[in-house]
This record gives sequence, C-alpha cells and structure tokens, in this order.
Amino acid sequence: MNLNQLLLVLRARYKIILITMALTTVTTLVVSLMLPKSYKATASVLLNYRGIDPLTGMNMPGQLLPGYMATQIDIITSKNVSLRVIDQLKLAQSPAVIQQFNEAQNGKGSVRDWLADLLVKKLDVLPARESSVVEITFKGSDPQFVAAVANAYADEYQKLSIQLKVDPLKKASAYFNDQLKGLRDSVEVAQGRLSKYQQDNGIVSVDNRLDVESNRLNDLSAQLVTAQVMSTEAASRERLATGQAGESPDVSNNSLVQNLRAQLALSEAKLAELGQRLDHNHPQYQASKAEVERMRADLNAQVKSTSNSVGNTASIMRQREGEIRAALQAQKAKVLELNRTRDEMNVLLKDVENAQRAFDATAQRFSQTRIEGQSEQSDIALLNPATAPAEPSSPKVVLNTMLSVVLGIALGVALGMVAEMLDRRLRSESDLSEALGIPVFGTIAWNAPKPTPFGLKKLFLPRRLRLN
Repeated sequence: MNLNQLLLVLRARYKIILITMALTTVTTLVVSLMLPKSYKATASVLLNYRGIDPLTGMNMPGQLLPGYMATQIDIITSKNVSLRVIDQLKLAQSPAVIQQFNEAQNGKGSVRDWLADLLVKKLDVLPARESSVVEITFKGSDPQFVAAVANAYADEYQKLSIQLKVDPLKKASAYFNDQLKGLRDSVEVAQGRLSKYQQDNGIVSVDNRLDVESNRLNDLSAQLVTAQVMSTEAASRERLATGQAGESPDVSNNSLVQNLRAQLALSEAKLAELGQRLDHNHPQYQASKAEVERMRADLNAQVKSTSNSVGNTASIMRQREGEIRAALQAQKAKVLELNRTRDEMNVLLKDVENAQRAFDATAQRFSQTRIEGQSEQSDIALLNPATAPAEPSSPKVVLNTMLSVVLGIALGVALGMVAEMLDRRLRSESDLSEALGIPVFGTIAWNAPKPTPFGLKKLFLPRRLRLN
C-alpha cells in the first residue's frame, strides 16, 4: 500500500478515526477530572564539599570521590531519615494514622516502620546535573503536609550527616582518651627508670662530665708524651754520667765542679812550680801536694755526686712517666665507664623521648578529635526550603487531553486500518489493477448526487474522462 492508497483509506474511514479520538479524549478528560489531586513540594540542599574541613583545615578526600553524591542520595532515602521525619512531625501519634495502620496491617509490625515505607515510596531525590544541589521532592494530597515533609527530610538529613560524622569522632576520642592514660603511665615509668639510673650513678649532666673527663684524658696523653721525652733524655744523661762522667754535660756544666776543677788546676800548677824549686820531701811541697790531692778528691766526690744527681733525676722522670701512664690508664677506664654510662642513659633517654613523643602525638590527635566531635558544622546547607504548592502537580488535565488527542488519532488510524482490512474496497486505479490483475486503460470521474429541494436526486453525470 502506497501513500495515496493510505490517504484514500483514511479519508474513507474518517468517521472511525474521529469517533475513536473523541472517545479517547472524553474518557481521558473525565478520568483526569475524577482522579484525586496530587501535590509536590521540593526542598533543595547544597552539598558544600570544598575538600577542606573548615574546623581543622585538613583535606577531606572522601567527599571528592565519584560515589559521594550517590551515597548522599542513599542517606536521604534511608529508613533512618524517614524514622527521624516521623518522629519530628509526630506522625506515629496521629489517631488517624494509627487507624489506617491497623486496617492495613491488622496491628502487625510497627507504625513507624509502616509509615517510613510509605514516605519513602512518595519521596523522590534527584541531584542537579553538573551541580552540587540535591532536590528532595515529596508527593501527597495535602500541599501543607508535603511541604512540611520535604523540609523535614532536608532538616533531618542535615542532622543525620552531622551525627554520622560526629559519632565516629566521639568513639575515637574515647579510644584516644584510654590510650592517653596508658601512654602517660609509660612516660612516668620511663622517666622513673632514668631518674633512678642517674641517682644510682651520681649523674647530674653526663654530657658535661664526659667533656671534662675527655679534656683531662687529652691533657694526660700530652703529659705522658712530654714525660716520655724527658725520661728518655734523662736516661741518656744518666748513662753518659755513669760511664763517662767527665764528658757528661750535666757534670761539666755544674758550677761547683767547674770551680773545683779551676782550683785543682791552680793547685797543680802551684805544685809543679814548687816541684821545680823544692825537693819532693820539702814540707811546703808536701803541703801543696796534699792540697792537690784533697782538691782532686773533692772534685771526684763532686763529680760522683753530680752523676748521682743525674741518675736521681732520670729515676724521677721514669717514676713520673709511670705515674702519668697509670693516671692515663685510669682516666681511660673512667672515660670508657662514662661512655658506657652515657650509652645506657641514652637508651633510657630514648625510651623517655619515644614515650613522650607517642604521648604528645596521641594528645594532639585526641584534642583534635574531641574538637571535631563537638562541632556542629555541616557541609550541607538548605538552599531553598519547600513551600506549599498552589497548583496540583497531577493530574495534568491539559497535558493529558493533548496526549489523549494524539493517542486517539493513532488508535483511530489503527482501527480504520483494521476495518479496511476486514472490508477491503476499491479506492483507486491501483486497487483495481491489483485486484483484477489487468491494466487500467482509463477512469471516469463523476460527482455524487446532491439532494434537491423536492427530495429528488440528480443522476450521476460524468464530468471527466481520462485515459491512461
């Protein structure tokens, strides 16, 4: 069937189409007018997730997740929020509601749960496209009631969001408070061990003591080096003074030895002069000789005494070296003991520092958590409160009527096509050609007879002859 045939069929069956459209429109209009009026009230809330907590200044990455908006919608439509709305509006205390519940549930279950399910069915939550605004819409037959319920949902959702954020923080605050007690005890125990160790070892300031003792150790080391040099030098002088006393610098440089040597030389010169003039048995010569021998004996005695003095000095140097060496060893042992004490004390200090650091970190986290748990700030704000609608949202009489006209036309066309299929008639040359299977050579067009004033009809007069 081509377009021309379709148009001929529709023209022939226009009565069916018009009747069907009229019936559909009238039925829709009557039903729309008979349906109870329904109202919608919408409250808009804004989710201010800027990513930073205004209280702590910390980032809140959880609110930037893709599923954050869907999670908020699930919270709004949750049974918890519905129960809060019921308690806020005191719906479960209404005698009419209780009567409806008894009729519907025969007293089984809870009125609050039954009302919560009914409210959720009439609740519609939609997020705005590419926006942080969420629209909470509630439908009902009373405009004041739907506005109150929509605002109650927005209010309870805001309160619940604060509670969902605050309750975990309160639990965490209690946990941190318990931990603080144990950490405080750990700090006191560690500090007590450190104080007892200091008292037992007589430590006031281990660092200063170690510095003083280290300096003393360095001084003793320097003194030992000096003593070793002096001891070596004294030993060399002792060996020289013992073996070759006359060549020893200590003996030669002795003033008394030098005086005795000078006097001995004068006495020997005098003795030699007397030996040339007098006989060896002469009393004057014998006296001079006795004086020379005495002076020589004094010189030898003084040389020996000086040599002994050099040996004594060497012994003193060796003794001093030994004393310094012993003091150095004792100082080394003392410094090593101080190092061991400091190492043990450092371990105790580390224990105190670690316990104090853990206590400080927990105390800081406890303070922050406690402040956050006491905060009533929310990132959800009521943007537009719901107001009682002046016009019902449904039924929409005009829209339904217009849709019924379209639907009636479509249904009438369908019925017309069905009627044409049940009673097929020739409407055009193509229908005749298809029905007889022979070509059409020409058509005769005429006008239908018009009624006359006397009730007679005119004959069908041919008006035009067309050959194909």
